[in-house]
Amino acid sequence: MALYKTLTISNTTKVFIWKIEETIAELKQGISLTESNEARLASMKSDIHQKGFLSIRHLLKEVGLTDADLIYDEHGKPNLTNGRFISITHSFGFTGIIFSYESEVGIDIEKQRDKILKIAHKFTPVEEYKTIANHDALISKLTIVWGGKESLYKIYGKKKLRFLENIYIDDFNFSDEKTTGEIRYDGEETSYTIEFLEFEGFTCVFAH
Repeated sequence: MALYKTLTISNTTKVFIWKIEETIAELKQGISLTESNEARLASMKSDIHQKGFLSIRHLLKEVGLTDADLIYDEHGKPNLTNGRFISITHSFGFTGIIFSYESEVGIDIEKQRDKILKIAHKFTPVEEYKTIANHDALISKLTIVWGGKESLYKIYGKKKLRFLENIYIDDFNFSDEKTTGEIRYDGEETSYTIEFLEFEGFTCVFAH
């Protein structure tokens, strides 16, 4: 099975990334699903969604969890019991989780694509990035910003946040592999560490 990367962020927080290379039949081996999630899997029309769903269950096993431990709230945010925290992501052939015993966490994996240039104005002040002349570097930077905002949106877990007005990512150098981000909403400001890495044309960003 294709556990692709394991990142130890602290004694209490880890990131696991899976590269999906298996068949659906292979991914079904070694895991069990609740009755409702069996039905959910069966309702998925796309093979890649089914594989993503199943590979996440293998990642749960890495931290001693099962499908039954994962509970979604009314906003669709995944939750765990006993003071544990999790966030989940799926993009094409990769899935990932960030798991913590300590605090709320968020994760996002994105494929690096030109498309992000067309939507950048919806999530960040584009003038901040006009000094980046290199096309690929610009896509990389914008993808990290998007992933950071997506990770913070997942931490907040409710639908009210606006990427442009309520979520901020501090500027960064690629070599730092980290920055800070803030959720500013309803008179409150909460700050998080944002870390990122790139692999095989994908970007993974996580907040903790």
